[in-house]
Amino acid sequence: MAATMLTGCGGITVREHRGYVVDEQLTSGIAVGTDNKASVQKTLGDPTFTGTFDQNDWYYVARDTRAFAFRNPKVTDQTVIHVRFDPAGNVASVEQTDEKLIASIRPSGDRTPTLGRERSFFQELFNNIGTISQPGLPGSQRQ
Repeated sequence: MAATMLTGCGGITVREHRGYVVDEQLTSGIAVGTDNKASVQKTLGDPTFTGTFDQNDWYYVARDTRAFAFRNPKVTDQTVIHVRFDPAGNVASVEQTDEKLIASIRPSGDRTPTLGRERSFFQELFNNIGTISQPGLPGSQRQ
């Protein structure tokens, strides 16, 4: 019975689309120097997110993923439309990229390196037993 359940779940492939739905006619209609923030918002809608340091950068992100059973999803297609505005609010540039610019960040291990010595749970728990408090220090009874 367990083998039957595993075989049944093993063939499940989940495909998802998240984010902006790209329409090539609409995105190609954005003209540098002619359009402004209001016309881009009417044409493309609200951006997926704006720039962290510069609110004149708008990003529209569309991503398709595929996952096999319960594994982590893998990106099969991604489109990012970056609309940059000048200080007056007019379109300065329109760029489109794909999934080739996705950065793969791999952590170096499951522990964060720290300075100092390593203590066990019990050393941390019973560390202050028997210490003498000095006046004026936090936690002391006398002032």
